[in-house]
Formats: sequence, C-alpha cells, structure tokens
Amino acid sequence: MAYYAAFLHMIDAKKNIEVRPRHIEYLNELDHKGKVFARGPFADGSGGLVVYIADTFEEALSLAEKDPHVAEKSRRLELKEWQVL
Repeated sequence: MAYYAAFLHMIDAKKNIEVRPRHIEYLNELDHKGKVFARGPFADGSGGLVVYIADTFEEALSLAEKDPHVAEKSRRLELKEWQVL
C-alpha cells in the first residue's frame, strides 16, 4: 500500500458548491473502505487535498478521477505519490 496526494485545484467556485455534497458522499464511502488517509479543503479556498491509500498509482488515479469534483470539472486534479516519513 502507498499514499497518493490528490490536489484538487478550484476551477469553478459556483459549480463547486453544487457538486460538494456528492464529493463528500463519495469520500465518505471510500473512507469506510479504508481508501482515504486524510482529506479537507485549503484555508484559502483554492481547492482541497485528498490522500488516498492504494496499491498502485493507477488505482489511486481511478479513485481520484471518479471524485465528483474531478468528473464534473469543478476542480482540476493533480496526483502525486506521497512518501510518508
């Protein structure tokens, strides 16, 4: 298992409000499955961060791309493997 940081950069703040409930529901489901290490918005309103737990980059990418914020284009995804020290 590895950790993958999904930076969710804000694209459309108005659409973000509309999509947010689906985003939270999606992450709650993944959290219950043990696929989310941490999550939350940036204090400056520029987006948020989700740290996924996955076996491969491809698995993490699939999880991140299914996030309603990414799928519905209210936020732009940037995904990187995160090495916990």
